[in-house]
Amino acid sequence: MLRGACTTLPPIKRVDIMSKEKQSEFKPYHHPAGGWGAAGATAKVLMEQSVLVKGSRGLLAMNQPGGFKCPSCAFPDADHRKKLEFCENGAKALAHEATKARITRDFFERYTVTELMEKSDYWLEMQGRLTEPMRYDAATDKYVPVTWDNAFAMIGRHLQALESPHQAEFYTSGRTANETAFLYSIFIREFGTNNFPDCSNMCHEPTSRGLPPSIGIGKGTIVLADFEHAEAIFVVGQNTGTNSPRMMTNLVEARKRGVPIILINPMPERALIRFTEPQDVLQMGTFGSTPISSEFVHVRIGGDLAIFKGMMKVLFEAEARGENVLDTAFIQEHTAGIEALREDVMGCSWADITRISGVSEEQIRKIGEIYKNSKATIICYGMGLTQHQEGSRLLQQVANILLLRGNFGKPGAGIAPIRGHSNVQGDRTVGIDEKPTQLYLDRVRDAFGFEPPREHGHHVVEALEAMEAGTAKVFIGLGGNFIHAVPDTPRSYAAMRKLNLTVGIATKLNRGHLVHGKDALILPVVARSEIIRTAAGEQFITIEDAMSNVTASRGVFEPVSDHVLPETEIVCRMAMEALPNSKTAWAQYMVDYGPIRDKIAEVYPEIYADFAEKIKNPRGFHLDIPPRRRVWKTPNGKANFLVMPGLEVNEPITDKAMLRLATIRSHDQYNTTIYSNNDRYRGVYNTRLVIFMNKEDMAERGLENGAVIGLETYSEDGVRRYVDGLSVIAYPMSRGAIAGYYPELNPLLPLDYFDEISGTPAAKSIPVKVVESVASAPPIKIAG
Repeated sequence: MLRGACTTLPPIKRVDIMSKEKQSEFKPYHHPAGGWGAAGATAKVLMEQSVLVKGSRGLLAMNQPGGFKCPSCAFPDADHRKKLEFCENGAKALAHEATKARITRDFFERYTVTELMEKSDYWLEMQGRLTEPMRYDAATDKYVPVTWDNAFAMIGRHLQALESPHQAEFYTSGRTANETAFLYSIFIREFGTNNFPDCSNMCHEPTSRGLPPSIGIGKGTIVLADFEHAEAIFVVGQNTGTNSPRMMTNLVEARKRGVPIILINPMPERALIRFTEPQDVLQMGTFGSTPISSEFVHVRIGGDLAIFKGMMKVLFEAEARGENVLDTAFIQEHTAGIEALREDVMGCSWADITRISGVSEEQIRKIGEIYKNSKATIICYGMGLTQHQEGSRLLQQVANILLLRGNFGKPGAGIAPIRGHSNVQGDRTVGIDEKPTQLYLDRVRDAFGFEPPREHGHHVVEALEAMEAGTAKVFIGLGGNFIHAVPDTPRSYAAMRKLNLTVGIATKLNRGHLVHGKDALILPVVARSEIIRTAAGEQFITIEDAMSNVTASRGVFEPVSDHVLPETEIVCRMAMEALPNSKTAWAQYMVDYGPIRDKIAEVYPEIYADFAEKIKNPRGFHLDIPPRRRVWKTPNGKANFLVMPGLEVNEPITDKAMLRLATIRSHDQYNTTIYSNNDRYRGVYNTRLVIFMNKEDMAERGLENGAVIGLETYSEDGVRRYVDGLSVIAYPMSRGAIAGYYPELNPLLPLDYFDEISGTPAAKSIPVKVVESVASAPPIKIAG
């Protein structure tokens, strides 16, 4: 249900999103993904940031033993590493991190915050690295220099002045290292709250909350080597070529072995059609490529559940005919609940399955047969599954499919959430969790000698509601661009501006530093690619990838300035100011990261025992994932078939004019970081204000290619959510589905439109309608 308080939200003033020099253009991209296009883009970004030599040296150290982990995606490193273990997006992330551009006190002297708010996210990104701590001065509406001592003293004063520790919100970005995230969680719990809104809440929280009742853990169950043994691979709701390009190598190798790869998505993605591996000398030299998806299932937004139940129906129908298609021995020994699942699935009619999915019975049966005939299957998924109103339960149906054929605990099989941020999974593992277990809290008490709070804290949506209500007073953001990652942009802006203090801990300037509280600090940090030096010598950090492998990361560049600090030191010094009587060894942890890892091992003995020794392995080590051993950490000790009645994952809306909007990122974007206003693979240049729409849906609304429209959200809270000046592009979308870029379209996503189990906003299924535009938007040129 779209619900919420009746309020009037001011529109967001349009900023300079489009280039003033170049006309916006749509020019379809017909080449394979990767290949010379990716190589050229890598060279171009290194030159744009004036780091061709420095960046090239950094790329040789990225994802290599003794080097640093890529600051972008969480995809794991191969066991047999190449000399170049990076992708185009990793190169962009490094180039923008190693850039020669600098933001100094002179920059902040030139611009008021009001003036900076007029700039686009892309413009802010291109200004370069932050170089010294800054404090907001209300009298001048500018950020001014502040000493580190005074900055930490300000944080301490604000935190100690709170009537309750629950009046503070502590955000964490997925790029935060294990050591820092662990200490951050200890600091905040010693302070007295479990308010941990973090980036997981907005992406893979349904994985963390939906999978444990099913298989006993909220993580994926495969390792990279499983791709070598899979007999079928499903990629659902995930744009691999843009969001995790290094995974393309595994898909290319699988296709060359003849493994079927089934793509289920509302829009085709270039890399999953054809791909040229940039490090394949023969393919590059001959301009060759590899076709990737053997079957493209053009699902409607929200139709995945119907497809999954259709696939299970194929299995149960075959079972009823006497075919030996289910792994009966596995089911009997390891699972519970199959009878209820069978009854639910067999009660679904093919007419309803095809109507809701938008996919023919013939094609669903075809992919069901592919699954049935595979002895080892991997199902990979992204936010196309998690960001729905029933995202958590939807993932439980993915687990159901795999359980029916025993696709856990054997080579080449399992569930694979393809996470985005480089340590988003690791942060959750080491304590960034608003709903901690009692066992974890007991171990924190025993290890650190204080009683941690036992009540659950706030996730992102709850944190914003607390700001809006005025019960939250302080926000500290450990990385990230919180304000442009969250829903309901005007409403969230207003909520953030009610705070007494906002603290942004970051490498780059972003919108979150401009939408601030009465007091505000920007604290610059040492980047992932930079060397961490302390009084105890050079330090390294650790990262957990999306397949639960933990590796060390050591920067190779000198820090951007003498006035930036490592994140771990910032956390320790905040704790020392806020908790003057603390017995925790903050001063020691600030300079020596080894004892931090010892404490991680003490709090997590099952998975981090002998941490100090294991991390000496240059390739790292895998954390234990019980389903890989066919062990299920559920209350009944079994993997559970969980029933989700019906076929809808979002609240149905009967208005035939309704379209389902999925907010997406461009190819030149990483989360909220905008590298350019282009999206090469989708053919969009010099603009981000576009909507991809099916030709038939356009014809029904009388829209020509390139027409300028507005979009309005269906809601029942009395608030009009509207974005104007959007150019329509005819694109092979499924019927009833449209797509456009975030954060530009976040104003259309209501704060209270989310998955009830996880709290994750339903950003991939926003119900909207086309309305007449009143904007004087420049026309987009349609070519080809």
